[in-house]
Amino acid sequence: MAHQTSRFIAYYRCSTAKQGRSGLGLDAQMQAVQDYLNGGQWELVGEHTEVESGKRSDNRPELAKALAACRIHKATLLVAKLDRLARNAHFLLGLKDAGIEFICCDMPSANRLTVGVMAMVAEEEGRAVSIRTKQALAACKARGMVLGNPKNLTAEGRIRGAQEGNRVRSMKAKALATDLLPVITALQDNGFTSLHGIANQLNIQGIPTTRGGKWQAIQVSRVLARMAV
Repeated sequence: MAHQTSRFIAYYRCSTAKQGRSGLGLDAQMQAVQDYLNGGQWELVGEHTEVESGKRSDNRPELAKALAACRIHKATLLVAKLDRLARNAHFLLGLKDAGIEFICCDMPSANRLTVGVMAMVAEEEGRAVSIRTKQALAACKARGMVLGNPKNLTAEGRIRGAQEGNRVRSMKAKALATDLLPVITALQDNGFTSLHGIANQLNIQGIPTTRGGKWQAIQVSRVLARMAV
């Protein structure tokens, strides 16, 4: 059962074009989603259907749209079965790293248990690599080798660090603008061309800002500027 006041984006996938045309498998997936959402003050913000092999996580436009919608609406991705999402462990971990929450109706704890186990395995491997790296550095230091980059301790190094931080924030802002591009374009096509009008429509659609607040005209202008770039 869905938690109260939750927001969801549903994702359905068929493995073959024949299944996609006939609806075979889709009805069962949709029913599983509805059964999970039975009860509570939930909101199904959108639904996306893909006709693609689960092994091809690199070419799934509807999944990309679903993930963008999750980021825009701060919603949870909801799938009927884990194998409808992906069979690729690396891809699932990528969802976790991207901050996308997802729930599988046939295994509701998968977002915490399955991916958590995968993450722990990856973390353990990273820890082992870190230990080996430290041991190698210690051996180098014992041989008299000078370690580290003194340039990073200078004022110039701190400036480079600040510039890198700005670059990362800029990348995140551009990613949000990319996710919002089709939404804002659709609003403009429907006659909402002013900054205030677009901001009001984003608020009406329940799309939060990056910080979870309400849209203002100035924020819309910044997004449009990034989209133009």
